[in-house]
Amino acid sequence: MEKFVPFEKLSKKKQRELCAKRRGGWGALNPVTRRPENPKAYNRKKARKWSDDSSMTAPYYFY
Repeated sequence: MEKFVPFEKLSKKKQRELCAKRRGGWGALNPVTRRPENPKAYNRKKARKWSDDSSMTAPYYFY
């Protein structure tokens, strides 16, 4: 049987090990906060898609 040693008297390494054991993981839950995009904000990706539109790639000939 191990001798009881108060937490404060343990070495820093042992304290970290005990804290890591007590702390649980997030499991399947993702801790990153998700927020919907602001519809009024400027979106660079959307602007780029519009300028890269290939509908104007047909050749124009002027006589």
